[in-house]
Amino acid sequence: MNRTFLLVSALGATLTTAAVAQTAAPATPPSQPAAPAAVTPQAIPAKIALISFDQAVIMTNEGQKVTQDLQKKYEPKKSQLDGLAQEVDTLKKQLQSAPATLSDDERAKRLKDIDVKEKQYNREVEDAQTALNADQQEVYGKIANKVSATLKDYVSKNGYTILLDVGNQQSNVMWALPSTDITQAVVAAYNTSSGVAAPAATPASAAPAAARPHAAPAAPHTTPKQ
Repeated sequence: MNRTFLLVSALGATLTTAAVAQTAAPATPPSQPAAPAAVTPQAIPAKIALISFDQAVIMTNEGQKVTQDLQKKYEPKKSQLDGLAQEVDTLKKQLQSAPATLSDDERAKRLKDIDVKEKQYNREVEDAQTALNADQQEVYGKIANKVSATLKDYVSKNGYTILLDVGNQQSNVMWALPSTDITQAVVAAYNTSSGVAAPAATPASAAPAAARPHAAPAAPHTTPKQ
């Protein structure tokens, strides 16, 4: 009992002494972080380059080749949809030219047939367009990544300090000297590095689109409802 009391008393005295010493000790002010060194702005001569990036991707030999490949892939589907659209138009013309003596039941049946066929056409067009867009985005992304690497290398080697993409509608560049456009130069540089030969010219590929391919020439088309 006495030992326990003495031990508790000793611990209490020790803690009290430490607390008094800590209170009496002067507080050490926290160290202040060193002020960052002042940065002096420096003006450097600007060398500006412009590019239509999406157009450049499609203009490359590889871009033209995959565009032709997609057109070939979807040509059977396009032919099928064209035939289905023609069938819908034929049914509508037949109804329009039907005699006035056509019974109401027969007219209603023909209208229903047209509606079913037209819904089928629109559904298949939507499915085909979705599949086509997915294929286009996939091949575009692969080529765009490689063209981007060529572009960065070209800009670095030629000492450009600013690069602007003027190939989209959000570009704020209203006018620039033609000599600042490096689109063709980057396309030529990429063709050389990729080793892909230019594909045989076709009516569809002779004039590549100037924007990211969301609707290639082989894309199915819709007909207006009547």
